[in-house]
Amino acid sequence: MKSTREKENNRCITLQMHNLHQRLHHALNLGTRYFDEKTNKWRWKCANIEVQKQVLRSIDAFLDSLSGDAQASHHTIVKDSIDDVLGALLWILQGKNGLLLSMAANSAVKLVGTLPNSVWQSHIFDLIHPLSTLLSSHQTEVAVACSTALNLVISNLSVTSEKAVWEALNGAECVLCIVGNINNFNRGVKKIEYFEEVASLLSTILWRWPPSRFPVWNDDKLIKALVDMHIKTDFSTRLAVLKLYKSLALCGTVAKRLIEDGEVFLRMVVQSMAKSHPHVIRLEGFRLAQCLLASQENCLKVMDFCGEALVEAIICGMGEMRHNSRKPAKIRIALLVEACQLALVTRWAEQISLVKEGLKANYLLSVRGYVWDILGWIAIHCEENFNPIKHGSELRINLLITCACLTFVDEIEKWCRICQKDVGDNFTSEPASRAVLMMIYSPCNYIASQARFILSEILKGKGITYLKNLIHTLDYASSLVSYGSFDKLQLAINLNGLTCFSSLPEYQRCIAESKGLKVVLIIVQRCLSNEIHVERFSFAPHLHTNFLGRTCCWVCSDDWEGSNILLFYGLWGLAEVTHQCGSLQDNPSIFTQEIASIEAQLVSKFHEICSSTTFSPGLRWYATYILSYFGFYGFPNELAQKIGKSLNEKEYADMQLIVANGDSLSVHGVLLAVRCPSLLPPEGLPVIGKRNDGLSSRELTNKYSRETMREVRLSVHVDYEALVKLLEYIYLGCLHADEETVKKLKVLAKRCNLRPLLRTLYKKSPKWGMSFPSLDLASCLGSAGSCFSDVMLEANTDKLIGWTCNICSHSLPHFHAHKVILQSGCDYFRALFHSGMQESHSQIIKVDISWEAMVILVHWFYSNELPNPPSGCLWDNMDNEKKLSKLQAYVELCWLAEFWVWENIQEPCWNVIMSCLDSAKHLSVKIIKIAANYSLWKLVDVAANYLAPSYCQLRDSGELEELDDMLVHLIYSASLRLAKKAEIAFR
Repeated sequence: MKSTREKENNRCITLQMHNLHQRLHHALNLGTRYFDEKTNKWRWKCANIEVQKQVLRSIDAFLDSLSGDAQASHHTIVKDSIDDVLGALLWILQGKNGLLLSMAANSAVKLVGTLPNSVWQSHIFDLIHPLSTLLSSHQTEVAVACSTALNLVISNLSVTSEKAVWEALNGAECVLCIVGNINNFNRGVKKIEYFEEVASLLSTILWRWPPSRFPVWNDDKLIKALVDMHIKTDFSTRLAVLKLYKSLALCGTVAKRLIEDGEVFLRMVVQSMAKSHPHVIRLEGFRLAQCLLASQENCLKVMDFCGEALVEAIICGMGEMRHNSRKPAKIRIALLVEACQLALVTRWAEQISLVKEGLKANYLLSVRGYVWDILGWIAIHCEENFNPIKHGSELRINLLITCACLTFVDEIEKWCRICQKDVGDNFTSEPASRAVLMMIYSPCNYIASQARFILSEILKGKGITYLKNLIHTLDYASSLVSYGSFDKLQLAINLNGLTCFSSLPEYQRCIAESKGLKVVLIIVQRCLSNEIHVERFSFAPHLHTNFLGRTCCWVCSDDWEGSNILLFYGLWGLAEVTHQCGSLQDNPSIFTQEIASIEAQLVSKFHEICSSTTFSPGLRWYATYILSYFGFYGFPNELAQKIGKSLNEKEYADMQLIVANGDSLSVHGVLLAVRCPSLLPPEGLPVIGKRNDGLSSRELTNKYSRETMREVRLSVHVDYEALVKLLEYIYLGCLHADEETVKKLKVLAKRCNLRPLLRTLYKKSPKWGMSFPSLDLASCLGSAGSCFSDVMLEANTDKLIGWTCNICSHSLPHFHAHKVILQSGCDYFRALFHSGMQESHSQIIKVDISWEAMVILVHWFYSNELPNPPSGCLWDNMDNEKKLSKLQAYVELCWLAEFWVWENIQEPCWNVIMSCLDSAKHLSVKIIKIAANYSLWKLVDVAANYLAPSYCQLRDSGELEELDDMLVHLIYSASLRLAKKAEIAFR
């Protein structure tokens, strides 16, 4: 119960608030209240300056009485007064009196900072306009106060209001105004506080709204001003600059260009994390670095510039929990967390030196997840021959491994008896199990062997019991209809546990006899059918950062393990259990027995995983690894499936490979040049462009591609059967062979230096982070494939300025292509080349599309990928003419696809057009006209639907006058349908 003194204090505070409210009420009554029909709100006005001063003083006094008292700020009196208070402020902020403006701006700061968001949120648009207008005020005090108030408004903005507020700010050109003010700051006489407040406001806007970032970065004067301001010694100024850079770096395009600016900027970032700086500077330095290094490409560039200094800064930050530090614990923990976040971001390039400092980190609950993840990443990326004994760190590393294994075993035991209500305390379990998994399968022989030995020792006497419970739990979980967060977390930990157990020989028989393979297989199947989909963020809270959901333009590949972490853990476990089951000497058929009934289905699904770029590299590698146990080796992909049609086809073959016994195989030299150059003649092939025997470059090409079949006699050591399988790999990307053939093929693949193929032939486990081999024939378009070219593709374009061919003297824009590739990717070309018509024998094929469209088309033929136009901030800030030029190429290809009856490229082009129009609907007027010219009526209908909502506006502005009557009628009809739907929905 409250004491008598507390009750008396509360009574006095309430009485004071009532008195001040009464005073405010009397002051407001000196003005006039009127109803504004535009806003449908009551307003206040008064021309008397003295009355306005009295009102502002009364507002300040009333707000001061609420400061620090959360209960008082929710009082009914406050809610009833907000309309009048804001009405008075808005009226005064529209005036010209400098003193009153300064007082009103400070009152606005006090109002937004004192009252709860719920009280003033409904008036947010009333505040934004006058505050943003006064940002350029010549009075520093007014501009600073308005910046502070607007910053508070935006910082406390609800997500639902973001879009509307951005439209208001954008309409008022608020960002341009702020940038202009910062640019003029150095030339003026305004105080440094002005720059700091305006820069802070700008960083808040950039943080909230991605469309604002790229235009700000594009302002060269601003970037130069930021560099000049950071040189200043004042820490508060540096802090403002770092925050502004951090918000800019949320855009992937901006981050990339900041890094490209070189060492000066990067040195500034690293120095800001130094121990000599105040903690607020260091925190922003760590956060800026996290934004900059969000992609592997950026990370590697930065590590090249200042890797050692960056690692030292991270280590220093991770050592903040040392007992001799004088900083408050809250600050030290904040620095430690940000340093750990940065350590996770830079995992691609971290060095083992970080392990040496790992023991110095305090194992607080809030950072345990970071510690385990960092150790795991170091272990999985460690070099094979790293030997800690040479570095004097053997004891420390063994201690780290022991700590991880002990924690892992404790977690396995705990999860056998854990209740669902305890799950909140166990989110560090998954990082611990993951760390041990990565240590056991580390490429470093020392770490892997030590991890297995230590884990085996810890499990003695109880390992079999734990393993059986683990498999039983997995078996139960695999049959659940639905999965909660508890079930998903338990699945992840138990999958990791089973994979760790499978590495220890003494438990492999138990796994086989307990149907461990079958259980994992069921889980993988359910993941592949999308019955189970879990992102690691869902049970690894330490991975959440303030930047999640605020970034833009980060066009980078997914993590190596992909988005569905349970699918990754499942495939990893399936691969290792499969490997161990196959190695059991007295029971080699366990693997066959477990999967016999679904082998065809599994092989098909794993081929699909390998072939599709929608799956992550890690998933594709483990699928490839598992396929090797079914006798499939290599890397299936969609382009190879098309090229594979030409395997064993003599048509367009220009070489014969002859083995010792005289058997021969017809092949296409262009494919060998890219896929296996070792099979080409040692003396090489002539290069187009050099004169030979008086023949022109074109005649030389004709000689080798049409008139002759070049014979290449291979070594007596080349086995014919192995050569057949190698060609299968070259054309199809993968092959199927029995063990005897594989032995022969290993010899040939080794001589041909085909390392990725050798890895699958030897059934080597995937190495973390390895890129997945792809079939990209784009190099055939250059010197590697020029001497095998047998046809030219010429665009419907006149001479391009600056365009020349480095292969021949033909002046019109063209590509030197290859019939074997063109016909593999398109039935139209196959039919054309077999038609017997004049075009089938011509060395030049004219394609009625622009050069821009031709570039995209040829790229598709040789890579099976469609180049996308610029996206994100680059697209949003591109002028309409450039946007239309980019889009027109895809419209042309849609038309070409219809003409050639070629669906493979039509759908991707259609998707690009739809995506671009979604973000630039105003281009629909131009697109509908272009589409009609190409008779693409489906696209015409779509564009008409985009234009339907603004039909009346377009008609009145005259923008539809360039369209013929039929197209205008289509848009009009679409608008009528839209209006009818709206009418029905309203009813």
